[in-house]
Amino acid sequence: MDSIIFDLDGTIWDPIDTVIDAWNESISQSPHTDKQLTREDFERSMGLQMDQISKMFFPDVREEERKQLIDACGKNELGTIAEKGGSLYENVPEVLKVLAQSYKLYIVSNCQDGYIEVFYDYHQLGEHFLDYENPGRTGLSKGENIKLIMERNNLHNPVYVGDTEGDRKAARFAQIPFVYAKYGFGQVSEYDDVIERFDDLLTLYGK
Repeated sequence: MDSIIFDLDGTIWDPIDTVIDAWNESISQSPHTDKQLTREDFERSMGLQMDQISKMFFPDVREEERKQLIDACGKNELGTIAEKGGSLYENVPEVLKVLAQSYKLYIVSNCQDGYIEVFYDYHQLGEHFLDYENPGRTGLSKGENIKLIMERNNLHNPVYVGDTEGDRKAARFAQIPFVYAKYGFGQVSEYDDVIERFDDLLTLYGK
């Protein structure tokens, strides 16, 4: 194994409490819906791309208006995360520092453009990762973005660490092993390895 590619939400951190505040603030200013989102709503949406999330959250809003609303929510989300950050899982900085000494580390997440950057900036973790990708930049699926990272960085034997069935499918698409972060938001049908907490990665891959 030469590298580890990580999902972000539900794998490295839990940003939901911050994101709820940002989205509900934007929704409250919209004339198209009076819905207020809950933590359960966001947990169900983890692993989906933004267009899928918008249809799940606002099925009764017309497409053009829904896009405007989602754009407003996404913009506010980035600003709020930049100000407040999210909740890192236990020992994430320490574990990443150790892993980065032996492996090349990357992030592939189904998020909007700018999201990974504000995560890096707020928690000062960007130094551990060599590259990242998301559909907000490429328009590609998670599996395609994993393959893009592999090709761009000449990776021969990576693993993907994630917490949802979508993550499992993406790893299978890229034909690489899938490590299930069981503490995250989702449940999966199968996996190659499993971690009960983030620092279990040191047990699996510590040298």
